[in-house]
Amino acid sequence: MALTTAEQAYLNSHPVITYCADPDWEPFEVITADGQHVGIAADLLRLAAERAGVRLQLVITRSWDETLADSKSGRCTLLSFLNQSPAREQWLTFTDPLFIDSNVFITREEHPFITDPHALSGESIVLPYGTSIEERMRADYPNIGMITVNDEKTAIEMVDARQAAMTMRSLIIAAYTIRAQGYFNLKIAGQVPNYENRLRIGVAKDQTILRDILNKGIASITPVEREAIINRFVSINIETGIDSTMIIRIVAVAGGLVLLVLFYALHQRALGIRLRQAARTDALTGLANRTHLNELFPTEITRAHSTGKPLSVILLDIDHFKAVNDQFGHLAGDQVIIGVATLIRQSLRASDLAVRWGGEELLLLCRDTPPHAALSLAERVRQAVEQHPFGAPPHVTISLGVASLWPDEQEDSLLQRADDALYHSKRAGRNRVTIDHDDHAGSARNSL
Repeated sequence: MALTTAEQAYLNSHPVITYCADPDWEPFEVITADGQHVGIAADLLRLAAERAGVRLQLVITRSWDETLADSKSGRCTLLSFLNQSPAREQWLTFTDPLFIDSNVFITREEHPFITDPHALSGESIVLPYGTSIEERMRADYPNIGMITVNDEKTAIEMVDARQAAMTMRSLIIAAYTIRAQGYFNLKIAGQVPNYENRLRIGVAKDQTILRDILNKGIASITPVEREAIINRFVSINIETGIDSTMIIRIVAVAGGLVLLVLFYALHQRALGIRLRQAARTDALTGLANRTHLNELFPTEITRAHSTGKPLSVILLDIDHFKAVNDQFGHLAGDQVIIGVATLIRQSLRASDLAVRWGGEELLLLCRDTPPHAALSLAERVRQAVEQHPFGAPPHVTISLGVASLWPDEQEDSLLQRADDALYHSKRAGRNRVTIDHDDHAGSARNSL
């Protein structure tokens, strides 16, 4: 990435750039108790700044109000992750978007789906004070009563307690909050057309050259890199939703209540499918997650016992994965996990299930598979990974452990034996397969 002579001179004369962040906007950004800035925004900002050659220093704040005040006073040159608005343009200029996310309504489960906010009457929305969404909602939908609070946590608690009909959040935060904090009485109830969060870096208004430098860093971030950062913090699959504006137009032209009811039903069904899929899928790799395995495993154990058909498990671990993260960075580590998962998918039969077991550890559930066939599959996967050119790092290997179900055995015992076999592979030098031939009388292991 090339900087102009003037841009390089600016960086030479400004070796450190101060910035402020929202201290409590999980999973986008949080300032931890030990003063660390973490989250999606933190990683995107750091990556853009690093690519642009900008060295950052965090100014710690305790609330969003304090963050805004420090930005206005000039205590910090940058604001990390926010929407552009006329009010903020009084003291800030803005970079190109770091991230784009839709805003959605959150209501209680019993609230009807919101197709046209203009049609709402006698209802209230609760929003954090001083946000760009508050500005826009007041201007665009004066028919909805406005309640402002200090933070998003209070806003969603008020909806849960029926003290307000709705709030609005980004799709990522809405799905994250409902699942992570157990708000089972709440749902995503609609999307406002053209109310996207186009989250940018706010730069002090007199520092346009710094804005231009940061834009070069932002432009260098690839979609894959951006997705990997998001998936590190949010275990959901983000999909493009139904175009509600187009549906409303169709309803208006058709003039039929039946079509409106059908749209509502289809939207709810599609939303339910997406959320169920997200709850069962690992966002980084696209493989099943442990929740899915926990749902499926008892049924597979019972099926194997009742039919007498074999069932095998393969546990695998990426060798020296901490060294990959330390030497090449977490983004490279994520790409290694994605690459291994892709190679596994290419090696499996349709009846097998691949699972992100945790971190760099993956699990293969192999239906109707006796020990020798599971051993062959494990070795095929091991060779595929060993021979694959990953780039950075150039060479990746995995260790694997194989175990097959005993008569009357349950999943905990089967998993433990597979884990013991994996540990044996790692202790024996890694990049190998160990099959556990334990039976009730004794044990012996073979390694490849």
